[in-house]
Amino acid sequence: MNAVTAPNLELRPMMRNDVSRVMEVEPRAYPFSWTEAIFQDCLRVGYSCWVLEDAKTSHLIGYGVMSMAVGECHVLNLTVRPEMQGRGFGRHLLRCFLEVARERHVETVFLEVRPTNAPALELYRTEGFNEVGLRRGYYPAIHGREDALVMARHLK
Repeated sequence: MNAVTAPNLELRPMMRNDVSRVMEVEPRAYPFSWTEAIFQDCLRVGYSCWVLEDAKTSHLIGYGVMSMAVGECHVLNLTVRPEMQGRGFGRHLLRCFLEVARERHVETVFLEVRPTNAPALELYRTEGFNEVGLRRGYYPAIHGREDALVMARHLK
């Protein structure tokens, strides 16, 4: 894996006009992707929505959505455009999310991940997340449904 050069990256709040760019990536990143309406609803209700861009070119590298309340954070979406995966951008985005959560006095961060998503599982485990549960039939899958591993990390 190549290291990410952080000075070339900018994490900023997602705006409504970013959703069209997000929707150019989302269906390529997931076989059962979020819709434009879901992203618009997340913005409307005040979820913590972010985009990661190349600071020089404004090229969209990744994005994500978190909900935060009462000392807890739930990472709902964390995506890096497929052609840029495996280069440390997901790790950078996750670490930025954890910093945002710390700034908002979050104590515990939760997320779900497909058991078949080995790269994501490795990322979360190496970033201090532990498996805390299982949601049966959580994700749509080609042949029915797939379980989700629930992972958590306590922030210091």
